Amino acid sequence: MAILRFKALELVDKRVALPPQVYTERRSDSFGKNVFNLDAMRATMPGEYFKKLQSAVKQGTPVERSVADAVASAMKTWAMAKGATHYTHWFQPLTGATAEKHDSFFDLNSDGRPIENFKGSALVQQEPDASSFPNGGIRNTFEARGYTAWDPTSPAFLIETAGSKTLCIPTIFVAYTGEALDYKAPLLKSLAVLERAALEVCQYFDKDVARVNTTLGIEQEYFLVDKALYDARPDLVMTGRTLFGHAPAKGQQLEDHYFGSIPSRVHAFMVEFEEESNRLGIPLRTRHNEVAPNQFECAPTFEDANLAVDHNQLLMDIMERAAEKHHFKVLLHEKPYAGVNGSGKHNNWALSTDTGVNLLAPGRRPKENLQFLAFFITTIKAVHRYADLLRASIASASNDHRLGANEAPPAIMSVFVGSQLNSVLDELERTAKLPLDKGDNIYLKLGIDKIPAILLDNTDRNRTSPFAFTGNKFEFRAVGSSANSSSSMTVLNTIVAEQLIDFKDSVDELIEQGKKKEVAIVEVLREYVISSKAIRFEGNGYSQEWEDEAAQRGLANVRTTPQALDALIREDAADLFARHRIFSHVELHARHEILLEDYIKKIQIESRTMGDLAINHVIPTAVAYQTKLIDNVRGLRELGLDDENSQVTVDTIKAISRHITTIKKTVDEMVQRRKVANKIEDTRERAIAYCDQVKVCFDAIRRSADKLELMVADEDWPLVKYRELMFRH
Repeated sequence: MAILRFKALELVDKRVALPPQVYTERRSDSFGKNVFNLDAMRATMPGEYFKKLQSAVKQGTPVERSVADAVASAMKTWAMAKGATHYTHWFQPLTGATAEKHDSFFDLNSDGRPIENFKGSALVQQEPDASSFPNGGIRNTFEARGYTAWDPTSPAFLIETAGSKTLCIPTIFVAYTGEALDYKAPLLKSLAVLERAALEVCQYFDKDVARVNTTLGIEQEYFLVDKALYDARPDLVMTGRTLFGHAPAKGQQLEDHYFGSIPSRVHAFMVEFEEESNRLGIPLRTRHNEVAPNQFECAPTFEDANLAVDHNQLLMDIMERAAEKHHFKVLLHEKPYAGVNGSGKHNNWALSTDTGVNLLAPGRRPKENLQFLAFFITTIKAVHRYADLLRASIASASNDHRLGANEAPPAIMSVFVGSQLNSVLDELERTAKLPLDKGDNIYLKLGIDKIPAILLDNTDRNRTSPFAFTGNKFEFRAVGSSANSSSSMTVLNTIVAEQLIDFKDSVDELIEQGKKKEVAIVEVLREYVISSKAIRFEGNGYSQEWEDEAAQRGLANVRTTPQALDALIREDAADLFARHRIFSHVELHARHEILLEDYIKKIQIESRTMGDLAINHVIPTAVAYQTKLIDNVRGLRELGLDDENSQVTVDTIKAISRHITTIKKTVDEMVQRRKVANKIEDTRERAIAYCDQVKVCFDAIRRSADKLELMVADEDWPLVKYRELMFRH
């Protein structure tokens, strides 16, 4: 094993930066070249069908069969002109990855003659096996039928793999009985619900608003490691994170990596995946070094939320393919290394109207600011009211390692708004009465005019907050780097929609009682400010003081996934999702089951991998080195040199024995606990057993293994060390 480590290091030393493939000098010239976008549609579709398609997309109505046939014909013409031979329905099952089944355009007609064929029926619907994907008991093994259905709001695109091009058609995935088995379908439903609720509130301020879009910008953090070093770490290969590894002398404490000069090999890799992303219409704009060594980030321009999620899922695939070319592996696990920053996927969320107004950006007039406050405060109220659902939406075995550790947001949900807006909300809270004299301006009386006209940088940034307002948007920072953002965005959209509906009902009730519209709006907002005050926190979310204060405020701190997921199936949560037709009770319980099973399997894989490495690699290496030391002591004593130095060696031998014993006993105990857990029939109880009984063994095993890493001679240690993983590129 040690030989493999040093051969890997030799390979790394020989690596050179490979020139990336650059298509044009200007990104704008190649942007979206591999996307069946509006320009491609106009060029290949009859005008009347193009208009019908756009009308259906904007109005959310079903696409007529004749239109689907026209789109299919145009897609085939466009894709084949670019060299595509196959097409696939590209969907997002509950595995967390994307899925695809390729079919050829090639077919035989009724006369047996070869033709290229792609009909509207093939565009609209395909039939993958619904029992082979996670379904939470919705489908039995013998009940295989499920359907993928075309999402016309997300454009088709071309993917090239090993010289072959495939037309990818974004779709939803549902069971034969109609339940959603993917991430996209609930997201689309939540976006529609939020739009309707937001549109109703917008009518208070601007009757011309006809559409409200949810926009999203997803920042993607990741680590890079050389492919050879990755292959020499079985734990990275099997689990995505290092189960062993002593902290190097230098980690991130010098803060010299953040925004530092990008290494040449890494830069070449970045250009490679940016170029491919650009041709696929993914508007990446930012690249930089992150805080931890060998950690990086990329970020796009804001897009429609559905498209942003599709693009992020596609981006992760593109990054992994580009990494292979440059002899890297992309680590998307939230915590691949202990003791340094983990990786998140910061979701920057906002609402915008078809009149060009960002509803989370204050304007220059009091009326605009009151509209801003309506959406701003209602969102905060929603987060306070459904904080446990937001926590559940980001829960996973991998994100549990990150939350609350090394500059990551804690598992406590809180909202940061900045000192200036915080003072505005405090002022609104203090305004207990609203006496109005004739001619008085209600906005001035309430101090609302004190909000600056342009509020892009009026707040400091708080990287410790899981949900922070950053000037004209909310940033949900607690989402994990490997997650599909649909989960968290579906929950956020739904809870904000619910709160907006309640807000409008309350305002309308006050108006019916004879109060002026503006007075009614402010009264309801003031009540929201008071009732949700506990969720607002401006300080250091990493501190123990905040955990103590949060407990006093009544805010939950659910650290582990099995308990966090309980919120999904609480009766009021189930009713919320059912009321808005996001999830039926059956779908919600199925997802709860799937997420618990995913947690169990990941901890189980980590446990088995840890046991294998400990018993078959770490202990034999330690025993072999211990034998060398024993031979050394024996030789010294035979020569009559049994002095103080030999006693130091004896102490080391004893220490190695203690750590070997600890590892062996704890691994055996862990295996027995795993066997007991596997016999538990209830999925939730089994997940809790894996969390509380199996996973708790990891620390003791790792602690002793990492101590042995410091004792065993470097030339004998089999696992690639942290200093090599994190600083060799």
